[in-house]
This record gives sequence, structure tokens and C-alpha cells, in this order.
Amino acid sequence: LDNLGIRCTVKECEEEILHEKYGQHLSSHKEMKDRELYSHINKGGRPRQHLLSLTRRAQKHRLRELKRQVKAFAEKEEGGDIKSVCMTLFLLALRAKNEHRQADELEAIMQGRGSGLHPAVCLAIRVNTFLSCSQYHKMYRTVKAVTGRQIFQPLHALRTAEKALLPGYHPFEWKPPLKNVSTNTQVGIIDGLSGLPLSIDDYPVDTITKRFRYDAALVCALKDMEEEILEGMKAKNLDDYLNGPFTVVVKES
Repeated sequence: LDNLGIRCTVKECEEEILHEKYGQHLSSHKEMKDRELYSHINKGGRPRQHLLSLTRRAQKHRLRELKRQVKAFAEKEEGGDIKSVCMTLFLLALRAKNEHRQADELEAIMQGRGSGLHPAVCLAIRVNTFLSCSQYHKMYRTVKAVTGRQIFQPLHALRTAEKALLPGYHPFEWKPPLKNVSTNTQVGIIDGLSGLPLSIDDYPVDTITKRFRYDAALVCALKDMEEEILEGMKAKNLDDYLNGPFTVVVKES
């Protein structure tokens, strides 16, 4: 039956096709008809410009009908989330053309991950490879210029990440409050020799002049262990205590 010849019923075609390929042949006619319906008839004047070469206003004008259809679909099916519908269409178009790398990058951006490295990761790379700030900045600019993408993060993002990792970033409180001590918990590096005579020959001065306050360092360590502490409390069935944010209170013994 598949080898049976059938004459095409479409006007001005009348081609004879095998039965097994008849459905495919009819589909090609339908695609051609759809293209003709959407094809723009240029009635003279300037040649029709490509969509991407137009101004934003002209792009909006040309796509106005499609925008209406997408908006109607988004409101009916996706709770009005037009952005997700458009992004998904773009993702499907990329994957249909086997452009999976670009699609993966777009998907990462949609999920809030971005295609670049996290500032904390960039900071770890800079520290572990012994790069100075100027050397890192040169590498950052070179990679951005060569690839056209911001894979590494700028120095100001690294400094912000560093502040979050160092003691003095997380708020905490003493119970009872300490006498003659400021309640400000944003304490950075302090002078370990404050109030002491400078003639200390028995100790290398550089190692004790700059240090972090003990309580701020303790809080920083606890915040780093936050996930492990919470998991341990859940394992011990102490979920009743997990009804608020993870805060640190230092109590005087």
C-alpha cells in the first residue's frame, strides 16, 4: 500500500507521490501557504529592513500583532508572565537550531545564576593564585575583551564579597550588654597594641598589631556554620526553635 501512487489534490500541483510520503507532501504545501499569509508585500519604496536593524519603535510597530497574541496567551495560561513566555520561545528556537551553549547561558540568566563566576569564587581565585588587585584587574579586562562576556567579576564586587566573609559583617548582641563597650558590631581590623607601650621586643609586632575582635570573629565562624547547625538541630528534632532568622547572641558566662 505504501508504494501506491497518489496524485496530489492541491491546485496547480497534480504531482504523483507515494502513499507513505503523501502526508509529508501535504504538510509542505501547508507550510508554503502559511509563509505566503505572513509574507510582507512591498508596495514600492525602500526595501524592507531586517527586524534587528530597526529602531525600537519600528520593532514594536512591526511586532504589534504578535505582541497582542503573546500577551493574550500569557494572561490566559501563565498568569500574565509575558517575559517567561518570550524567553521560553527564544530558548526553544535556540535549541531547535542546536545552539545549546547560548541556550544554557540564557537559561542560567533566567534562573538568576548568570553566566559569570560568583564574586566569592573570583575572590578565591585571586587569593589562591597570589594575584595583586592590579594583576586581577588586567586579567578581568582581558577576558572580557576577548570573550565579550563578563566571566570574572570586577574588583568592587570582590571587595563586597570579602566584607561578607570577614568578621564584623554579621550583626549580633551581648546579653547582658557589656559596660563601656559600644553596641556597634560592624568592627573591622583593630589595633592589638592599643594602650600598650610600643617597646615589646619579645613578640613580632606585625602579628599582633592587626587583629579582629574576639566576639566578632566568633560570630563570623558561627554564621559560616549556619547550615550545618540548622541541619544538626533538625536531626535532633529541635525544629520548634527554627521559627525565626538565624541570629547570634553572645552571653557572658
